[in-house]
Amino acid sequence: MQTIDRAMQVIKVLAESDSKQWFSITDLSKECDLPVSTMHRLLQSMIKHGLIQQDPNLKLYSMGYTWMEYGLKMYDTFDFVGLIRPEMERLMHEVEESVYFSKPIGSESIIVERIDCPYNPIRIYDQLGIRIPMNIGAANKVMLANMQREEALKIISELVIKEEIESFLQLLATIRHRGYWESHGERTKGTSSVAAPIFNHSNELIGALSIGYVDINQTDKKRQLFIEKVIQTGLRISAKLGSKLRINTGQKY
Repeated sequence: MQTIDRAMQVIKVLAESDSKQWFSITDLSKECDLPVSTMHRLLQSMIKHGLIQQDPNLKLYSMGYTWMEYGLKMYDTFDFVGLIRPEMERLMHEVEESVYFSKPIGSESIIVERIDCPYNPIRIYDQLGIRIPMNIGAANKVMLANMQREEALKIISELVIKEEIESFLQLLATIRHRGYWESHGERTKGTSSVAAPIFNHSNELIGALSIGYVDINQTDKKRQLFIEKVIQTGLRISAKLGSKLRINTGQKY
């Protein structure tokens, strides 16, 4: 078990760095707080399984292609190609902004798909795989508002201070009633997003569809278009996945 924990520690360092892609064994030893000798044995085992790769000339390490192989297999199970991605592309063309699909992973969400808008020179760029606390942003609040109450309360208790939980629950009730939500400048000043939930054939929440945009030069008419289109697309995707639910199911918090 300790070996798995250490291997995932290495992968976390390699995957979450925005500044560089390749690391020396010394860098990894410092980041993971492990002796160089231990790190060397661990890296050799990980290379054997394709979890990391080594540049033979520079002796530097990066993530291996096994993650891509497994990731693509998991990606394919979501049926993005046949169901979700075409709807995301259609939405991008309708609103001329970038479109995202996020999934909840515990107390965080992860962006698993993004359709960039080629028409807009100024756009938001959120990296695939980025993790965001579930109490931040339109997509995450939409997911919290539409998931099972027990699951939502567990996440909220971890992320929201006790004194603000009641008001946060009231906000989620409002979001659930509306069927969408907007956020303004929660993660990046001058940017906004609008999101709607996605449900599967069992009427369970599987994620959220969102439009990200820069606030400059946006009009109320354009904002209303974003809201209408993200709701329509969310309902259409959910229906394709077999859901019979309307967005507002009347659940109270």
